[in-house]
Amino acid sequence: MSDARPADQQQSDALRSRLDAWLERQRQAILEEATAAWQGALSRLQPDEALLTELAREAAPPAPALNPLLVEHRLAAALDLVECATSQGDLLRRLLEALAPLAPRSALFILRQGQPFLYSQRGFGDQAAAKAGGVAPTPELEDLIQGQSPSLRHRGPGYTALVSPLSEFEAADIAIFPLRHRRKTVALLLVDSDLLPRLPHPELVRALVLATSALLASLAAGKEEEPKAVTQPPAPAPLQDPPAAPTAAPSTDLDPQTRAAAERLARVLAEDLELYFPAQVAQARSQGDLYSLLRNELDRSRATFVERFGEDIENNYRIFTTTLIHQLCNDDASRLGPAPWA
Repeated sequence: MSDARPADQQQSDALRSRLDAWLERQRQAILEEATAAWQGALSRLQPDEALLTELAREAAPPAPALNPLLVEHRLAAALDLVECATSQGDLLRRLLEALAPLAPRSALFILRQGQPFLYSQRGFGDQAAAKAGGVAPTPELEDLIQGQSPSLRHRGPGYTALVSPLSEFEAADIAIFPLRHRRKTVALLLVDSDLLPRLPHPELVRALVLATSALLASLAAGKEEEPKAVTQPPAPAPLQDPPAAPTAAPSTDLDPQTRAAAERLARVLAEDLELYFPAQVAQARSQGDLYSLLRNELDRSRATFVERFGEDIENNYRIFTTTLIHQLCNDDASRLGPAPWA
């Protein structure tokens, strides 16, 4: 049998070379796809932030058991701190300070028109919102606000709604307590364990909250000591007609105890306005016109003062108005605005 013709051999070599080149391209493409898929799969092995946070929380050492005497000392120190408060605003600031040895993180929310507004926080860091808008109450928070539950001790929508303006990290153990005044919830206190697996002393936090609620009542205007009557008893009639002489002008001095009580009430009313309406007060201090910003609230506060001490005392001594100007307007009467009674 004769050998293959040279032309046929050349054709076969050309086809084989083309086929080998095609196969090599396909192998290279498959290799590149496999390498890319492998690298993509490897990226899934990198721990994300949620896993790292979970690991850090699980690896954190448990809170050490404290000596009962030390626990008692901490509670006593916290109570001493809040009991020295001179106003409602001062009391709330002291409450957060007193919580430092009892809870890693804490935040206080003031209720305005049924919505919690962030008042102050401790332990959440500089990235926490200094001021946040109102938080829409979840059903859990609504039950707490309405007094249908004494506390909230589990994570859920209520905790998430309050903590989200403060931190992206949610702790493992939390507690939310209401602060009540005259059977009405006026604030919510949030504490959580941060990186610890559990809150160290939730029962002590609750005791401190109850004490704070009681102190709120004692600092409120309705709990102020009733002043003595301003009027003095009439002098007895003389036994004989006195010689003709000019009538002495009545004393313009206000009874010291009455003045002290009136000044205390005026301070409480002014501090309440600063506590519940901090944005409006800050705006008035910088731009003036407090009355236009808080007309109804100022009129109600003055009516409370006048009901207690009388219109004459305010007209003659301007205790309420002077206190407002001093505490809310930085001693600048022009910042009060066009109040008809100023």
